Amino acid sequence: MTQDNPNPEIDVAAQDQAVANEAAVAHADARLQELEAKHSELSDAFLRAKAETENARRRADEEIAKARKYAVESFADSLLPVKDSLEAALAIPDAKPEQMLEGVHATLRQLVSALERNKVAEINPSAGTKFDPHQHQAISVVPAAQEPNTVVAVLQKGYLIADRVLRPALVTVAAAA
Repeated sequence: MTQDNPNPEIDVAAQDQAVANEAAVAHADARLQELEAKHSELSDAFLRAKAETENARRRADEEIAKARKYAVESFADSLLPVKDSLEAALAIPDAKPEQMLEGVHATLRQLVSALERNKVAEINPSAGTKFDPHQHQAISVVPAAQEPNTVVAVLQKGYLIADRVLRPALVTVAAAA
């Protein structure tokens, strides 16, 4: 015996609701799959970016280590001719003083050239130059007939490498009157 539903509209509404629920579940499943795929894609991209960053950091560290290890290579290469000249001078046992002096001047020119190529510059202030504590080191203060706090004499030249003081010039400075 079949039982007839006294209210067929409820069955239709329930069926519509069931269809709507199934559609919502299907949509939610599709959205879930879409988000899982996007997550997988982003996760993969993140891991690749992280690996690339680590590789770049490792390469940079290796380059820095090489730069430190071979930093003086160019400078040493510039000084080798100076050493060769000095050895050549010592190899001539009976050189005349004039020859030795000429060789010393030539060797000094080579040394100055090597220093210049490697951005090493002299600090040799002339008398009357204002005392600069960043480039000069005052050894003494002397009474002088010039403006106070100016260089009177240079006792030893100083040197810059690029723009950094390698060694300050040793100077005497004029005292305040």
